[in-house]
Amino acid sequence: MTSEPDRPARYREPQQARSAATLARVLQAAEEIASSAGLEEMTIAGVAERAGVSVGTIYRRFEDKEQLITALTERMLERREEYVAEQLGKAEPSLAGVMDAYAHALLRSFADSAIFPELLRVRGARSLDRGGRTILEIHRLLLEAAAPYADQIRRSDRQAALDTVARAILGACFHNSVRPDPVTGETAQRRYADELSDMAITYLLTPNRPRTTLT
Repeated sequence: MTSEPDRPARYREPQQARSAATLARVLQAAEEIASSAGLEEMTIAGVAERAGVSVGTIYRRFEDKEQLITALTERMLERREEYVAEQLGKAEPSLAGVMDAYAHALLRSFADSAIFPELLRVRGARSLDRGGRTILEIHRLLLEAAAPYADQIRRSDRQAALDTVARAILGACFHNSVRPDPVTGETAQRRYADELSDMAITYLLTPNRPRTTLT
């Protein structure tokens, strides 16, 4: 059996509630430092000081800073999956309600931390692979939430239409998080999410238009 050198060694998961609480403090401290100073300035010693634990406590869980950042990426992606699931679960029971919940949840989840885009950029293929799994899960959650209202969709291929709006909204929200002039502020973000949802609903409720075949 061949090894997978590109896959990082898994950090040691906590087995007890006390250890889990310590890990949560460490990851919270790491996120706070990285968000304010950047990943390059984040150190194991700095994280330990902010979390109120010893450096040795962190090294018993993580082999190095790379593993700590991997765990931080995992934590933030899991939070996004949970948040989107929660918001879709509370959506108004209609196709428009589902699109509203999806657009608002994605925009907020990408905008809630300045470090999230940096995590995906600097960690390379490994984080992109984990990010890809999160995208698939978010996509699945949308399809599941929209399924009861699929008969309202007027496109010829309903599944493909939902896939299109899912990708479009996700892409717009991620793009907003990495551009130098993102939409900020609660009012502006709410308006932007509303516009994304409106575009999605307009597309879903519009029949396919005839296409001229070029010869």
